[in-house]
Amino acid sequence: MKAKSPNSIDVYVGNRVRVRRKTLGMTQNGLAELLGITFQQIQKYEKGTNRIGASRLQRISEILRVPIGFFFENGGAGPIDGATNELNSFLSSKEGLALNKAFIAIEDPNIRQKLVALAKSLAVAGLSDGDNELQDSVVNS
Repeated sequence: MKAKSPNSIDVYVGNRVRVRRKTLGMTQNGLAELLGITFQQIQKYEKGTNRIGASRLQRISEILRVPIGFFFENGGAGPIDGATNELNSFLSSKEGLALNKAFIAIEDPNIRQKLVALAKSLAVAGLSDGDNELQDSVVNS
């Protein structure tokens, strides 16, 4: 019998738990202890192989200090598309986590705006001349 693949929503929710936990510098074991479960269960939640029940997700949102809507695309409104999956993959990568932690540490809004402008200009510079639509989307985002 073929193993059942995880539901895409369970994978997305689990990945959001992972991203937030790592952003806070919390280990799987640390989160598991606060929930009274094993770190292996956290691994299963984060991979989407086990579904997180509503009451447990509520408790996770309290521990990770985010509203429950954080775990769902657009706060739970709307489907997950390819662009969202790409963004989510980046946010959970080593580089994405490091970039987000560094950005959060910048308190001056002017410096943040300059950093976003720099990132946009670097992104556009890295695109070929034929990518006009992509260039426009980067500049206008």
